[in-house]
This record gives sequence, C-alpha cells and structure tokens, in this order.
Amino acid sequence: MSYALRFPSVSEIGWGVAQSLKEHLLKMEAKEILLISDEILLELESVKDIIKNIMTVARVHVYSDVEAEPTLECAERLVNYTKEKNVDVVIGLGGGSVLDLAKLAAVLSAHEGSVRDYLNLTGDKEILARGLPKILVPTTSGTGSEVTNISVLALPGTKDVVAHDYLIADVALVDPALTVSVPPRLTAATGVDALTHAVEAFLSVQANSVTDGLAQKAMQLISSSLKQAVDNGDNKEARRDLSEGSYLAGLSFFHAGVAGVHALAYPLGSKFHIPHGESNAVLLPYVLSYISKSCPDKMQQVAALLDPSYHPTKRYERDDYLVLLRQIIEDVNLPTSLKEYGVREEDLEALTADACKQTRLLARSPLPLTKEDIYRIYEMAFDGIRSYESVPLSKEGK
Repeated sequence: MSYALRFPSVSEIGWGVAQSLKEHLLKMEAKEILLISDEILLELESVKDIIKNIMTVARVHVYSDVEAEPTLECAERLVNYTKEKNVDVVIGLGGGSVLDLAKLAAVLSAHEGSVRDYLNLTGDKEILARGLPKILVPTTSGTGSEVTNISVLALPGTKDVVAHDYLIADVALVDPALTVSVPPRLTAATGVDALTHAVEAFLSVQANSVTDGLAQKAMQLISSSLKQAVDNGDNKEARRDLSEGSYLAGLSFFHAGVAGVHALAYPLGSKFHIPHGESNAVLLPYVLSYISKSCPDKMQQVAALLDPSYHPTKRYERDDYLVLLRQIIEDVNLPTSLKEYGVREEDLEALTADACKQTRLLARSPLPLTKEDIYRIYEMAFDGIRSYESVPLSKEGK
C-alpha cells in the first residue's frame, strides 16, 4: 500500500509558542493582516496582548462576525470582507469554527463565485489558486482544524465541507496556554472530539502505519489528561498533553479520515444545534460498540489505551466497549443519550436519512453501515442503553 502525507509548512507546539506569531509575520513581510476570532476571546487579556504585539509590525483588521456552527451565509460574509480589505495574511485565532472560516477566507478570497460553488457534495467549481498565507492558532484542544485541509459548514439538516490541500495552514501554533480559560464543559466536548478523531482514524479503512502511530499516541495523551483538564483547568501538564493529543489526532484523521460517529453527528449539529464535540460524544459509545465485531483486533488495542483497568488477558466484547466508552463520557459530565438533548423518537427517521447522505464519511467505516444500521444506532443513543442485553434482538448490531 502506498500513501502520501501532508503537513502544515511549520508547526510549533508548546507552552507560549503563540508569542512567535510576530516573528512569522515578519518573515512573511505582512503589511495588512486579517485576524479572525470571536467576541469572547477578544475580551481575554492573553488575546489582547497577542493583537497588541502583532500591531507593532502591521495593520490589523479584526473580524469577529463568526458562528459556532458556521453557515454558508457566515462564510460568504467573511470571504467578501477579505476581498474588500486586500490583506496579505490571514490569522485564525480560536476554536475549530474560527479556524475553518480562516482557511476559507484565505483561499476563496482568491476565487470567483460563492462559497456554495466549492462545497464537496454539491459544488461545481474547483479551487485553483493557493490564496493568502494563513496562520492558525487554536484556542481549544479538539478540532484539529489547524492541520487539516477541510472547512466544515452547516447546511439545513446536514453539513458539508470545502476540501483542498490549499486550505492547509502555512503555520500552525499550538499553544496550550491559550486553552486554560476554556470552561469545563467546552474542554470536555472538544477533548472528546479529539479522542473521536483518533479512534475513528485508527479504525478507518484508510488507516496506515503512520496514522496508526499518531492515533495511538493521541489516544494515550487524551485519555490520561482529559478528566484532569476538565476538573482543573489550570493543570498545565493536563492542558499540554490534551493540546498535543489533539494535534496528533488531527494529523491522524486528516490522512485516515473519520467515519460513522461523525456521519451520524453531523445531522445532530444541523437539526438540533448540538455542539459538534457533544454530538460526537453522545454517539461514540453506541457507534463503536456496534461496529466492534468488524475490527476486533484494533478495538482491543483501543481498549488497551483507554481502559485504566486494562489487563492483557482480558478479551473485550461489545458490552465492554459500551461500558468503557460511556464511562469516559460520564466522567467528563457530558450527556449519554439523545433524550437529554430534546431529541424525540419520531426525529430518528429524519436523522437517519440525513446521516445516509454522508457517503464520504461512511465509506471509511470498517463496518459498512446500512440505513437500518444507522437507525438502530440512533435508537440505542436515544435510549442511552447501558448493555446490549437491554436491546431487543431487532436492534442488535452485526
């Protein structure tokens, strides 16, 4: 098997690396900078200090008209703004949505047409120009957007992406110091998002030896630090490990892809506005335990990395994976059933129909998920089952 690997031109990971932003801008000889962030982050002293620092080398245009689950309209406004300002460099400083928007602004500002024209599922235009240099600075540990070539946008009932290698960052600065102010629930949601990236990349049919190594290290770092970071946001070691784990998980899923969990999570975000990380979290135990028989050896390896009571002699079954993964979600105080988000049983058919449209993601699942499979998984997540013994025979996975 052959495979290609793509990375940001420069990555810096570690406490305080965001301070090197000015140095990178000097190397780029930037005169006009577009900095994209959100209103809450712009009130933080650490972010104010970053902006003051880069204002000493160039004029800074600050843009904060962003959304947690960016829509096409949100992206269109930003791309048009970028074209109007005639900037040299785009900086994305924020969570995954901000970084995704920054990538779109940098690349699509060099193209004609609307953002819709470049969507993966329905667009009819190709990305041909590299666009503006982009520096991505994540302030959460979870999305991995700083190392991928995709931007996710919310559409009515579902999500779609713009994907091209020109969206890869020129510089990625992963500074765990910027994540200390992230509140516990968001820390939990983004952390589980990163864990989902690692696990799904490891199980993906597109995985290779490099992505496996990245994913395994990411699982180890995230599983050992997530609860500590949620319980005590000032824990520097936990924040550092979580940031590095998220970065490695991002590299892994960028190359191997994510699959069933994300495919079923996308409709939850669009229809019920459940944050992306929480959408993944509430589905993770049910999707992975359901598909576990299709990839038994790799699921055993996942358990070895995630289960603090793991013993080499133990052989895991679907119930064991369900219990283990539910416990991880419960330990960081996130919901484990769709009922808790106000989803109704009569909503499951529409969710299933929208999830089936995510063919790009579903193609990577080690178990090909049929419409019936997807509906059964939603049923289990709706009920928040704790054991397969409680599932009627018609709901059992293969």
